[in-house]
Amino acid sequence: MKLSVLLLCCLLLPAMPLFAREKTDVLIMKNGDHLTCEIKGLDAGVLYVSFDYILGTSSLQWSKVAQVQSKQLFIVKTQDGSVYTGTLDTAEAEASRPVQIQVLEAQHQEVALDRIQIVGMSATSDKFWHRFNGAINSGIQYSKGNQNTQYNLGAEVEYLRERWSAGANLDSSLAASSGAATSTRNDFTLAAQRLLPWKNYFYAGLADFLQSSEQGIQLQSSLGGGIGRFLKNTNRSKVSLLGGLAWQDIRYHQLDNRQPTQNVAAALVAAKVNFFRFNKTTFDTTAIVFPAISQPGRVQFTLNSTYYVKLFSNLSWNVSFYGNWDNQPPPGFSSSNYGTSSGLSWTFGLR
Repeated sequence: MKLSVLLLCCLLLPAMPLFAREKTDVLIMKNGDHLTCEIKGLDAGVLYVSFDYILGTSSLQWSKVAQVQSKQLFIVKTQDGSVYTGTLDTAEAEASRPVQIQVLEAQHQEVALDRIQIVGMSATSDKFWHRFNGAINSGIQYSKGNQNTQYNLGAEVEYLRERWSAGANLDSSLAASSGAATSTRNDFTLAAQRLLPWKNYFYAGLADFLQSSEQGIQLQSSLGGGIGRFLKNTNRSKVSLLGGLAWQDIRYHQLDNRQPTQNVAAALVAAKVNFFRFNKTTFDTTAIVFPAISQPGRVQFTLNSTYYVKLFSNLSWNVSFYGNWDNQPPPGFSSSNYGTSSGLSWTFGLR
């Protein structure tokens, strides 16, 4: 767990200066209310803002906003995969016409977008430290019957730019039970993606480092990349699929005076699914399949799913499921490791 805590600190350190900026953005609602606030971003049809006189982050229904003005830089994403960066204003239009948001880009070019087409909006900045998003997850479970205790700790940080993003994710769990050896699982992932000129297409790369005492994996290093596409991208759901190639170096713990190390070339198929329900619940699933090329017939599969229920402000309750499977592990080693956990999640930075 010491390694996990160290990695967690490394993930969170860059985000410490991000908690606030001046609240000078202006929103005019359809009922005539004028609000001066800090716009955090738009996700799943919910506009997240903060006020000087209200603690935490407030949620507004995006369809109820009539006008928006902000000198802050935003990354604006649309349903067709287009991405823009600039300050925000509202274009004048007749009452019967859809509300249009003007994005004034750095080259002093104005782009008018129908509000319904905007599916994502994240605050960014010319300053390096102001481009991060992040979250912290933690939880503990205890059972008196067999004196079983399970801890789980997670953190994620994302760095945003106009057409590319990079992020890091840490998931760590420790399970201790009376009369049984302590079980640990640590998974650290680095990933980056960049949009291609074709709408909704992107290329991505990842580096994943897994340790699993249940499977006897001392360290599994996976490096891969490929081409992906957003199959669906709306204010209700996002679905993407990636295909490519990967290389794995798998080092197992010593067993019968053997400490096998395997190098595997594999294909890479990854899917990511996100479903939203207006500021209440979120369901995220990431699945990765590694069909081995150098060892025909061998398939490794990883699944991570989390269901979030918002409690208030930036605090949510979550329940998650993780699993790793290998249909051809070395003799004497387990073919799977899976489990569930629950706890609290807190978002920070620009989320």
